[in-house]
Amino acid sequence: MANPILHFHGAAGSVTGSCFLLESGDTRILIDCGMFQGSKSEKELNYKPFPFEPSRIDAVLLTHAHIDHSGLLPKLANAGYAGPIFATAATIDLCTIMLQDSGHIQESEVRQLNRRNRRRARETVEPVYTADDARRMLPQFIAVEYGEWRETVGGVKFRYWNAGHLMGSASIEVEAPGADGATRSLFSGDVGASNKLFENLPRAPSDVDYLICESTYGDREREEYALKDRRDRLREVVATSNSPSGVLLIPSFAVERTQEVLTDLVALMDEGEVPRCPIMIDSPLASRATEAFKKHAADLGHGKAFLRALNAQNVRFTETAEQSKALDLVRGFHIIIAASGMCEAGRIRHRLKNWLWRPECTVLFVGFQAAGTLGRILQEGATDIRIQGEEIHVCARMATLDAYSGHADASELDAWVAEREPIRNAVFLVHGEERAREAMSARLSKQVSAKVVCPSLDDAYELSPAGARLIEDTRPARIKPVVPGKPDWNNDYQRFVLDLSDRLKSVADEKGRAVVLRRLRRALDPDEVSAAEGRRDGNVDHGS
Repeated sequence: MANPILHFHGAAGSVTGSCFLLESGDTRILIDCGMFQGSKSEKELNYKPFPFEPSRIDAVLLTHAHIDHSGLLPKLANAGYAGPIFATAATIDLCTIMLQDSGHIQESEVRQLNRRNRRRARETVEPVYTADDARRMLPQFIAVEYGEWRETVGGVKFRYWNAGHLMGSASIEVEAPGADGATRSLFSGDVGASNKLFENLPRAPSDVDYLICESTYGDREREEYALKDRRDRLREVVATSNSPSGVLLIPSFAVERTQEVLTDLVALMDEGEVPRCPIMIDSPLASRATEAFKKHAADLGHGKAFLRALNAQNVRFTETAEQSKALDLVRGFHIIIAASGMCEAGRIRHRLKNWLWRPECTVLFVGFQAAGTLGRILQEGATDIRIQGEEIHVCARMATLDAYSGHADASELDAWVAEREPIRNAVFLVHGEERAREAMSARLSKQVSAKVVCPSLDDAYELSPAGARLIEDTRPARIKPVVPGKPDWNNDYQRFVLDLSDRLKSVADEKGRAVVLRRLRRALDPDEVSAAEGRRDGNVDHGS
């Protein structure tokens, strides 16, 4: 039997699309099957065929329910995978909700896009999968307990550990047979921060051969926020946002982040720290996810406070599109928590479209904003943006409170890795943008004896007792290595369109605007412009 081979088919150079394929002899195990988010170039990977044959996968091990880890499971099933998907019971409850919601969002967005495409005589597109596709694959889930060894075909064994990142989240220990004995690998999933409201501290084994570790916050430290400190900071944001005609918009991941922020807001109001005002949860997914959290409330830290928040008289959940649209008519200061957390889809985009141009609006980011997303663009201070084809001048105030992030920061990641020692062969850094991975790699190289590796998308490594060996791949890359985790040409194009609009508005008259456009056409196609000008001049001479 040959040594195991590990393929990095996602979250390699970016924070989305988590997907790792472990081959052990004839056995193929997939760890996560996440959706790509961020720039349009990355999102296009969701539509491309998988870089492996789905029907040949023997089992899927899912770390947690977030869409960047689970979001392509329905596509995997549609492509021929009919085997088991192992996950904790809480993860299955959340996936039951989230995957159907993901399919519904795709159907809705594709309908809107196809309406525009038909008007422009462009080809129509299909969603990656539908809500019905998601429902059909749900029977493939099999629940596992933390700490319980399970075995798949080919003698591959695995065990789940509480990652402390999200309800039901896990790090997964995998033992795979090989030519030189069994190889023990640990897939971190997403490692939770030490200040999570609902989660326990992350746990995982030590003494492994290979560690596949996330690096989302590998280059940054959050402020130390105990619960009181975090609520004090939230109180300050609410206080500075409170105006008679204002709103506090909180783009939030619908699962757990929304529930944490809501619990803190209601606690502050109950304690008289901030005035009681309407709190609107504008996300059908958040409403359904909240029911899953209620089901598991007894297992959550601060579960009683969460249940009190749900029963607060000033908390409202919008369900229908009509209820959501009615939020634009609300008068007086209010707070809206809406998905998605990175402002890439969902109802938050409608709320931003209605409020970003008003100075009485504050937008509070409570989670990581990936490069190329609208959330990141706003967070970095954009003054003009486009939403659904409309230009908006940004007058709203931006604020960030990263105490709610579900990810361990740099020092917490370092400590978590140190607790896994001895790590005999290699640490693979994944699920992080280039700068985060480089910073974490530089630190770990001085702290651990194992080699630190930063794989690229679709890289494959042989996991031998002597160390990891990169396997050359002659297949064309699915995406250029420089693209993942960075803004792409679509972001540059949007910026160019806005800059061109500003330039034309600044020109005093029609003649000046014509000169700007003629210069632009000359830059795009100098030969065609010269010929056109020649024809025009010839016509003028003839007419004279």
